[in-house]
Amino acid sequence: MPKYENFVGLGIAGNFALHLAQAGELEEFKDIITAEEAAPKGMFPFYLPKPNFPVNGLLLHAKDILSTYPLSSAHIRLPKEDVNVQAEPEVGLICDLHYTAGKLSKIVPTYFGAYNDCSIRVAGASKISDKKNWGADSKGFSNTLIKIDKFKNGGVMDDYSICSFLRRDGELHAYGEDVALSGYSYFYGKLLDWMLNQITTQEDFGPLEAVEEYIMACGSPKEALISIGATRYTAYGERTFLKLHDEVFVILYNSKVLSAEDILNSINNNSFDDKNMSVLAQKVL
Repeated sequence: MPKYENFVGLGIAGNFALHLAQAGELEEFKDIITAEEAAPKGMFPFYLPKPNFPVNGLLLHAKDILSTYPLSSAHIRLPKEDVNVQAEPEVGLICDLHYTAGKLSKIVPTYFGAYNDCSIRVAGASKISDKKNWGADSKGFSNTLIKIDKFKNGGVMDDYSICSFLRRDGELHAYGEDVALSGYSYFYGKLLDWMLNQITTQEDFGPLEAVEEYIMACGSPKEALISIGATRYTAYGERTFLKLHDEVFVILYNSKVLSAEDILNSINNNSFDDKNMSVLAQKVL
């Protein structure tokens, strides 16, 4: 899946109520002050493409592993270390990045799709990004994307929900809650304003990193894949970590057209409605 090799990959932490607590990450963000209680906690890099030319005066201080392309539409490859790994169902946005006088000035979402921000669950990691990219096939993004007509109320995303499942030993389990995309704490214009401000002001502090520095050191990429936050787990998903031969499904679907029963039938029959769904199906290796 090489199509996004020149995109910068960014994620958002804490953009869905209760997820950080379920993931055991609240303590890491205890010193992060946000403008309001529901605001996301910050942004993190999961992939930093190396520029094709020298960037004068800038050094990329991020860990080298973040330059390893992590995306796959078919597999999740577990780390070599014996650590717990958990799928994180969420929405991925393909975005155009615009710059003014060398500084990021506008983010324009163009497509959205099912995304798995698969993460290592370890206590005491110095940065969020330490748990996000451990090599090839450590992240997931659907091959089927949905064009965004307008990233605001009245647009196509109004009608979409997200759900996720894990198939283990032949049994299918609901992994994340089935929720409307409108359930995100920050969405549409409020999310765009927050992301632009966060990227241009976020400092290297606690679990966070200076994202704008990284973007500039990557040669100011014109496009980004931004995952906008993991949704809440079911009780099963909260306590279940991935193991060899599991299958993970993250599905964005038009809830005005398709029902929960339709989604289950689609998974069981391996037949998906590409006009009304974005599906990410990954086998764990």
